[in-house]
Amino acid sequence: MEKKNITMAVDTHTHTILSGHAFSTLAENVAAAKERGLYGICVTEHGPLTPNGPPDFIPHSQRMLPDFIDGIRVYLGIEANIIDYGGRVDVPERYLALCEFAIASFHDFALKPGTKEENTAAYLGALRNPFIDILGHADDPAVPCDFEALAKEAARLGKLLELNNNSLTPHRPNSKPSLIEYIKACAKYGVGVCVASDAHFCAMIGNAKPLFQLLVEMKFPLELVVNLTRERFETYLQQRQLRLKKENLIAN
Repeated sequence: MEKKNITMAVDTHTHTILSGHAFSTLAENVAAAKERGLYGICVTEHGPLTPNGPPDFIPHSQRMLPDFIDGIRVYLGIEANIIDYGGRVDVPERYLALCEFAIASFHDFALKPGTKEENTAAYLGALRNPFIDILGHADDPAVPCDFEALAKEAARLGKLLELNNNSLTPHRPNSKPSLIEYIKACAKYGVGVCVASDAHFCAMIGNAKPLFQLLVEMKFPLELVVNLTRERFETYLQQRQLRLKKENLIAN
């Protein structure tokens, strides 16, 4: 894979119209993923505290979806909202347990950003939820936190941190300096990351070219990008299943 043309195999953060403020259907997102040569997408609708968002039982409804739609692997997921500084989220564990991949994110409509210490505690608490796999856009400068603390804990738990392409777009302005520091912390602790589009429109699916260019410029070890290949992502999911079974949180 040429470093000037790096692409993800699985887009781990995508939304459909069910999230209440996105613009494309699942079928449109799948078609975009196929056009771009992706292996799969994670359907990660927002949690129920999102204005006009789906109900908390959306992971239950997602089970009606086939594993593959028009040749694209569709992983069932959620982007849960962090709701307090202890790291609780707005999706009950009985529904989180149905997800194949779960994101926890800070959104100010669900929890107002606090102090750096409070925000860090919220993120750490969410990471420690056994069903949460990854923190979404935790580099957001509007929610200051201790990047090294997040990276160190994610590495200890075998969890992931997200590098979100929207941190390099007008959607999240002035985020690049914060993103760079976040990337440095991930590299320092050898944390597995997912490079994600956070697509709210089908044209965004699989699009993280600016972020991959930044990673190459920073000499970030691409072996840490879990969703760069199908094999790495599937390996992570297998390890996730084994961990949850060992903790008796899902059926053997």
